[in-house]
Amino acid sequence: MIPASLNALILFLICGIHMYWGLGGRWGLRAAVPERNGTKTLQPGPFSTLAVAIIFGCMALFYLYKIGRLPAAGSLIPNWLNRYGLWLLAGIFLLRAIGDFRYVGFFKRVRNSRFAYLDTRIYSPLCLLLSINTFLLIAFSVKS
Repeated sequence: MIPASLNALILFLICGIHMYWGLGGRWGLRAAVPERNGTKTLQPGPFSTLAVAIIFGCMALFYLYKIGRLPAAGSLIPNWLNRYGLWLLAGIFLLRAIGDFRYVGFFKRVRNSRFAYLDTRIYSPLCLLLSINTFLLIAFSVKS
């Protein structure tokens, strides 16, 4: 229960930050996107940033559902997602922690930007924590 609650809290915080950016906030934005030679590798717009916020929020709600905090949500979740959702989340966060071998993750090559610094010290370890917590939930068979 603690791993799921911790993951939900972390993901709700990340959701809130993305909502802030999607609605025009600027704080922390410079360190949120990978750079190469001082140029951002992508330029997410407000719509895509808000979509990412919604995805993080749904992930957080899924963790709460899996520990019985949102029992009514069961009718909204497809059977395949209910059955394999934790595996999917564990895999997503583990792959994000490992990275793309270029700009993100523990094995990135581009390491001379503010994003890379924070990715090594905060973002990738946080993804690894989310993945480990999810594997713990799977191992201790949380209720469906």
